This record gives sequence, C-alpha cells and structure tokens, in this order.
Amino acid sequence: MTVLQVCPLLPSLEEALRANYKIVDEPSSEVVAAITSSRYGVTHDQMDAMPSLRAIVHFGVGYETTDVASARSRGIVVSNTPDVLTDCVADLAVGGLIDVLRRLSAADRFVRRGDWLSDQFPLAVKVTGRRVGILGLGRIGRAIAHRLAAFDCVLSYHSRHQVADVPYAYADSPVALAEGADVLVVATSGGPATAGLVSAPVLAALGPAGYLVNIARGSVVDEPALVEALVSGTIAGAALDVFADEPNVPPALLGLDNVVLLPHIASATTETREAMGELAFRNLHQFMTDGTLVTPVP
Repeated sequence: MTVLQVCPLLPSLEEALRANYKIVDEPSSEVVAAITSSRYGVTHDQMDAMPSLRAIVHFGVGYETTDVASARSRGIVVSNTPDVLTDCVADLAVGGLIDVLRRLSAADRFVRRGDWLSDQFPLAVKVTGRRVGILGLGRIGRAIAHRLAAFDCVLSYHSRHQVADVPYAYADSPVALAEGADVLVVATSGGPATAGLVSAPVLAALGPAGYLVNIARGSVVDEPALVEALVSGTIAGAALDVFADEPNVPPALLGLDNVVLLPHIASATTETREAMGELAFRNLHQFMTDGTLVTPVP
C-alpha cells in the first residue's frame, strides 16, 4: 500500500497518511496511489515511473495540473475536493470585489503612510446595485451570485452551457458578458480549455469604469493584456488572488493602488483546509479499500 506524496500537504493530512500507509516522496514501481495538490498535480514522467499507479488524489478543487485524460487511458482514477471550499472561495471573491471598488486596501495604506494628516482620501465606487458578470456559473460561481444578490447586484453569467434553473441573465460570450457588466468575476475552472479566456478584447469590453475579480486560475486571464489594461486605464482596477506564474506577480502591478493583490488564499481558512484534508484522505482510503473514490473528477 505504497503512496507517493508529491508535495507538502496539510500537517494533519500528512499525519493521517503516515499513520495508515507507506509514504514515499519519489516515484517507483511500488506506488499504487499518489496524493498531490492542485498546484503540483502528477506529471506524465511521474506516471511513466509508476506502472502500478491506479489513483491520483488531489488536495484542492483544481486538477488541471494533471492530465486527467492521459491518466484515465492508463487505468488511473482521479479525485479532487469539491464543495468543501465553495463558501470560503465565494466569500473571498465578494471581499475582493468590495475591497477594489471601495478601495479598502488603498485606504489602509493611505492611513499608514500618514497621508490622512494632510489630505482627504479620494472617493471610491458604490458596491450595492452594481452590474456583475460571473464567468463560470458552477458551484463557486453560484455561491458568489447568491452573496451578491444581497447587495442588489444585477447579475449575469457566461458558462460553456446555459444553466436552466437560475434567474440570472445569460451572455453568449465573455465579451458580451463584459460589455454588460461593471465588474467581471472570474470563477471558471483552469486548464487548456479556458487559457486566456479573459483576453484583451474582453478587458476592452469591460471598459475604463470596469473592474476584474479573479479567484479562479491565473491562466484564465491573459496576464500581459491585463497588466497593460491596468497600466493604461483600459479598466479601472482589479482584485487578484491568482496569477499565471505563482508566486511571481508582474512587477508592474506592485505599484498600482487600484489593484488588490492576494497570495492565492481563497480557500485558506482553518476550517476549509481541514475539510479539504479530510476529504482527500477519505478519497485515498476508499480507493485503498474498494477501488472507488468519494469525489471523482467529472
């Protein structure tokens, strides 16, 4: 029952792993399951080095760093940890939206610099009643919409498929979604299918009074186009929890007061991370018991 631990994990999860399985940190022919995070995944080379591998367990909702199709072609099942992080990610999306529109982080810096002693902080933008477009109306997108409804926001969305049981207006493209929104919230999954989905034309459609909030994946946004849009004033501001090359943040963003920069912390609460760890362990344990998973990827 040898398990490859690909990367550092939650301490409580690592403790449970060591207590129940033989844990190794290098691929070998003995490994039957691998546990990893959405940041690292399992590479093709690692799969090649583990001919007995039959399960890949992800600590996190994302799994785009693992080639799931390739894994399945090798007879490997793949799991992630959905649902348990939905609330915290949605909370952070709303928090980032409020922060960048009301300029909370900028106001904090204003006070700490001592600027309030000699000047008045500039006016910000009202949150209530804003037109918000949500790119990706899955579990997290719906949770974000549910929260923003309490702010009387006018909500619209774009997804690969129109969702039948929601009251929000559907836009048939990301550009159309941005054209009708004051704020564009990115909540879609990562991976090749969505790479660069928020392109320069989408940002141009959002316009000089529009804001971008990204709690999805850095790859979904054309990052050079976003930097250019923020520097040139093509859009008004952004709240970003994810980046294309984490932990590297484009230097041009560091000096901008209209950008909220966060270190990929959407799910980073004690309660959520522990729940993710418990679900990841349950996936591994169930696979080792009967060959099935609690939450296989779609």
